Amino acid sequence: MSLPTFSFSTTADEVATALRPKFKAKNVLVTGTSINGIGFEAARVIAKHAQLVVITGYNLDRLRLSEEAIKKDVPTANIRPLVLDLSSLAAVRKAAAEINGYPEALHVVVHNAAASFGPLKLTVDNLERQMATDHIGPFLLTKLIASKILAAGTESYVPRVVYVSSNGHTYGTGVNFATIGHPDAEKYQSGDAYFQAKSANCLMAIGLSSRSKGKINAYSLHPGLIFTNISVNKEAIPDMQAFGVLDAEGTPSQACRGSPSLRLVVISDKMTFSSLSTVAAAFDTRLNDKPGAYLSDGTEANKERADHSSDPANAEKLWTVTEEVIGENFTF
Repeated sequence: MSLPTFSFSTTADEVATALRPKFKAKNVLVTGTSINGIGFEAARVIAKHAQLVVITGYNLDRLRLSEEAIKKDVPTANIRPLVLDLSSLAAVRKAAAEINGYPEALHVVVHNAAASFGPLKLTVDNLERQMATDHIGPFLLTKLIASKILAAGTESYVPRVVYVSSNGHTYGTGVNFATIGHPDAEKYQSGDAYFQAKSANCLMAIGLSSRSKGKINAYSLHPGLIFTNISVNKEAIPDMQAFGVLDAEGTPSQACRGSPSLRLVVISDKMTFSSLSTVAAAFDTRLNDKPGAYLSDGTEANKERADHSSDPANAEKLWTVTEEVIGENFTF
């Protein structure tokens, strides 16, 4: 039976229904699953068909709310909350130790969590917050739980790691390798930090697919311009207005609503969450022979990925520099 072609108008639920047999007996971990976020929506949809969904966040109370909301919508869902603060390397190591104690292997890991726009904030490890949360923390987590991911592999199945990037990466000039471990306060710009972090997501999908030599298939994706809790974060609003995403009242601008390149999701004049590409990247078997691919609207869209975020040499350099930052080698 052939699979349907996914597009901008396809919902995450429709993708999951089409791919339902691929979810069977699969264990999935999704980071950043607070209510009103695309990670929550992805977890909710995946929970309808998967064997286990591990949801993560840095606040246990908010995690419990997400768990309750998913179970209310999907009573049969097997949800396991995990406290995970990706901005702290020590916290990542603590969460990884808990994951490694699970009896189950992990078939899919979705790196969805992201820090919001705003003024320069350094983490407990003196790293820039967006790069730490969006890239360095996920890099360390993937390294530490790699055995759990690899354990899901069989002769007929290759486990997957999904990076939720953004077409915002195309507005920057790529990753500044010199500032990954040493933030430059004088040159810091919130928008540029975001562009760099999302570029790093694209490069990680390429690097992980290459480094694992076929043992893990990794993908990055553009989820669309989604009006989520990050968009209305008090510190993020000025940047979102400067980019033309929000208007003076802090609501989605008319210009963005009419921009097909941004793929703003509006239904009945309200934003909805677009996790179709996340679900497709996690389960669509048509991507089996396209490791490292970049998705948009649920399909491969490598031509939409910027050159600086497609270059295997940049992926290699990012890998090496990030190893230096965490003080550990990530090898297979």
